[in-house]
Amino acid sequence: MSESPTETATTTTTTGEIRLEIPAAPEYLRLARLAVADVGARAGWSYEDIDDLRIAVDELCYAIGAGAEHGRLTLAYRVDGQQIEVHGRGEETTPLAAPGELARAIIAAVVDEFDLDVDALTFRFAKRA
Repeated sequence: MSESPTETATTTTTTGEIRLEIPAAPEYLRLARLAVADVGARAGWSYEDIDDLRIAVDELCYAIGAGAEHGRLTLAYRVDGQQIEVHGRGEETTPLAAPGELARAIIAAVVDEFDLDVDALTFRFAKRA
């Protein structure tokens, strides 16, 4: 299959929203990490930046109830130029524990900005390449 010049990949990408809805059970969290890694790879990001995305998704999903045996997580991924933004929402989940100072420090170290509302079971983060 040959590619035309308009089909070549670039590092500046814009996508529509990519949505993922999974059970909140711990064995499904891997799908959320794989999805964000794929988004980063398609945007042409480095391995280190992709790993940062996976860490952020993991920490923030646990903060809103991933690991519970009931409920669902909905994640929305969006690439806009050199930025990836992820929104997460828990439905009928019960967070196992509020994120501590260490978890918040880890998240702050791997993304450029994040918002977490444990009571509303929502998060948002953005990372720029």
